[in-house]
Amino acid sequence: MFEALQEALGNAIRTLAGRGRLTEANMRQGLQMVQQALLEADVSLPVVKEFVSRVGEEALGEKVLKSLNPTQQLVGIVYQELVRLMGPVDHTLHLRPGCGVLMLCGLQGSGKTTTCAKLGRLLVERGRKPLLVAADLQRPAAIDQLELLGQKVGIPVFAKRDTQNPIIVCREAVEYARRNGYDAVVLDTAGRLHVDEELMRQLSQIDAQIGPDEVLFVVDAMTGQDAVNSAKAFNEALELDGVILTKLDGDARGGAALSVKAVTGVPIKFIGTGEGVDALEEFHPDRMASRILGMGDVLTLVEQARRRLDEEEMRKQQEALLKGRFTLQNFRDLLSQTQRLGSLTKLMGLIPGMGSFAQMIGDADADEQMRRVRGMIDSMTPEERANPRIIDQSRRRRIAVGAGVEPHQVSELIKQFEGIADLMRRMSEMGFRGRLQAFQQLSQMFARNPDAVIVKQKKGTGKRLTPEERARLRKQREREERRRRREEKGKKR
Repeated sequence: MFEALQEALGNAIRTLAGRGRLTEANMRQGLQMVQQALLEADVSLPVVKEFVSRVGEEALGEKVLKSLNPTQQLVGIVYQELVRLMGPVDHTLHLRPGCGVLMLCGLQGSGKTTTCAKLGRLLVERGRKPLLVAADLQRPAAIDQLELLGQKVGIPVFAKRDTQNPIIVCREAVEYARRNGYDAVVLDTAGRLHVDEELMRQLSQIDAQIGPDEVLFVVDAMTGQDAVNSAKAFNEALELDGVILTKLDGDARGGAALSVKAVTGVPIKFIGTGEGVDALEEFHPDRMASRILGMGDVLTLVEQARRRLDEEEMRKQQEALLKGRFTLQNFRDLLSQTQRLGSLTKLMGLIPGMGSFAQMIGDADADEQMRRVRGMIDSMTPEERANPRIIDQSRRRRIAVGAGVEPHQVSELIKQFEGIADLMRRMSEMGFRGRLQAFQQLSQMFARNPDAVIVKQKKGTGKRLTPEERARLRKQREREERRRRREEKGKKR
């Protein structure tokens, strides 16, 4: 997501790195590169001009020009302006008491029906009892698709196949919901290949007769400026309350995310980050700005972990660490848990300092490497997983054949695991601050050297002596040496 924009902005800012002082000339050179990066990302031209102008006003001020670290100041200014460009955002779905109504609209192919199910699942997580409504009567398979998705998320779907009037379907669905104790209704309305008068008239009638609490526009992030133009047309007809940006897990250049709020005044409330029914997240401008600038997004990573990881399994892992144990089986279980969060490259993109590393290795290489590691561990016996030191040459050959790898790759895995296990044991003895510092140091190390290996820390022979203690021991040795010499002289006499 936004890889091209992230790389271009990074290059623009790096041109100013190493300069002791920013001047108007070299600053304008950097701003021109920022402008070019935004235009290549398909950001609206008026938005680009205003953005660069605001950054320039801040960056060319006396405070920045005289700063000891002006490059960091510039990064901070670009970050703040990106946040301002995309925010603020209110993620609250302002549903009326009793039975609230959400209306989804958008062009055909934007992922509207899938988003309807995702939104229903989100409402369940927020303590609501939703009803999904199949009001898209133009596309033959739309009703069947929504019913299948409803079964997948465990939410009932209201459908009426004996009519072609979506207004009747929506009206009867709301009445049905009120009679049967549903407190939220999500309307999946019809889309078109492009904006036309018939579509807008139909949606306007639903809006007028049903009176939804919020109208959310679903738009494909891959369409760039077309997405912004469509949002503008829908907003003029319906007065949108928010935008849901889908397919951000694809090759989205970022233009829609950076332009839609500025052009329409309508904020992006949610983003779709995958095909799964759980791949819908709240849109946070500050977090998105951090990702665009390659600064990671740890908060989103933590939220995903809380939703998707097995708490009982993680508790067992923590108990093992606290007891100073971390075996290859623990490592295997940890990899399986991590896989639930999605692509390894996507996860690394959320970690500060790991974004460039993630882009370099790519999804295929990272996920293939993880599968290879799991295959090697699965080829080991329980005894070997608990104590990898017993894995000699013949065992390595057997494990390699079972996993379809070379014996030296098994040796490399064991060597790397010893370093990881030692690190995990040491981190289990640290407080929160110490763990955070260790994590940041690891991120920086791998960012500088992707091939780096975590090695086991050598144990010291004892505590480190103070200068006073070393001086006292030196005097003691000198006294013992003088006494030994006197004794030798006495024996000679």
